[in-house]
Amino acid sequence: MGQSQCRSCGTTLAHTFVDLGMSPLANSYIKPEQRSRMEPFYPLHVYVCSACLLVQLEQFSSPHDIFSDYAYFSSFSDSWLAHAKRYVDMIADRFQLGRDSKVVEIASNDGYLLQNFVARGVPVLGVEPAANVAEVAKQKGVNTTVAFFGEKTARGLVTDGWGADLIIGNNVLAHVPDLNDFVKGLKVLLKPTGLITMEFPHLVQLMEQNQFDTIYHEHFSYFSFLAVEKVFARHGMTLFDVEELPTHGGSLRIYARHAQDSSKPIGARAQDLKAREEKAGFGRLDHYLSFGPQVEATKRKLLSFLIAAKQEGKRVVGYGAPAKGNTLLNYCGVRTDFIDYTVDRSPHKQGHFLPGVHIQIHSPEKVRETRPDYLLILPWNLREEVMEQMAFIRDWGGKFVVPIPEVKVYP
Repeated sequence: MGQSQCRSCGTTLAHTFVDLGMSPLANSYIKPEQRSRMEPFYPLHVYVCSACLLVQLEQFSSPHDIFSDYAYFSSFSDSWLAHAKRYVDMIADRFQLGRDSKVVEIASNDGYLLQNFVARGVPVLGVEPAANVAEVAKQKGVNTTVAFFGEKTARGLVTDGWGADLIIGNNVLAHVPDLNDFVKGLKVLLKPTGLITMEFPHLVQLMEQNQFDTIYHEHFSYFSFLAVEKVFARHGMTLFDVEELPTHGGSLRIYARHAQDSSKPIGARAQDLKAREEKAGFGRLDHYLSFGPQVEATKRKLLSFLIAAKQEGKRVVGYGAPAKGNTLLNYCGVRTDFIDYTVDRSPHKQGHFLPGVHIQIHSPEKVRETRPDYLLILPWNLREEVMEQMAFIRDWGGKFVVPIPEVKVYP
């Protein structure tokens, strides 16, 4: 494969942000009968563009491989459901969205968010590529169409009368291989005075909190505010506001409008974040090149902890089977030699094995049966929720371990 081009501005990619070696697709959980089959591994080599400073992964797998039968249902996390409801209440009040408004959500999953608009009588349309997940949304009464979003889909939606007052995209922008086609689609679908909100993990948090495990093949782009602003500007759109959110280890919610829509002036939060990113070095290439060595040090710390625990005869099990856990375990080479099994609340994952490392996924009950010494929390962003749910491990002296930003044991 020749040199890749930046998916935003087309510049040849020559600088490594971090190289996590070869890894399987993070959501390709293995069924018991597939355990002896060969698995495809792809490079997790992340580049930074020297021109627009977009941090990105090359595309290897097609989105159809990843998203057509998807194992992630948003409704299994209580905190995520609450987050979605708060958003709907806030945005509907702030921009007076009512029965005459049209709201379109891209990658609407199982309708977990749009159901809140439906309850308010606001017309909605979900655009969701995974048919199995879209079906669940339809059963909840959430109007959903099965499609991948881009310029072509957007034109079809406008023809069908779905020009939007509000377009929502939560954790989808980072998952788009053809970024320019996607943003062009947003521009086409948006009414002249409409707005777009998008949420995605914030690159500043990824670097400061050492969250390298949030890098996986489904996440093609890793955005700072400075980089994402350039992406939207290229398509005649302006970011006029931004919120910094605690979700997914630290996310941004950006607010975009057509460049010529003067009804939404650029606010203080957007100006402030831009200034802070500049000051922290996110406008300079050298800042991005410091990340790799930091990640290698974290791998050594996690392995040191696990080796010491095993040498003392301790039992370690995992909690959760999130995509980020698969990146972490594959990069660190952690298999059943270190972790007996992992547990997950989602029945869609139980009985399967983690890709690459083949650690089996059980229901959380298994922890009570086997009484391990350590519970390694793989979805560290839900640390509080997990420690509350699993507090009973303290009955036998069990402890929690969180691997990111660095290995920490909680008694």
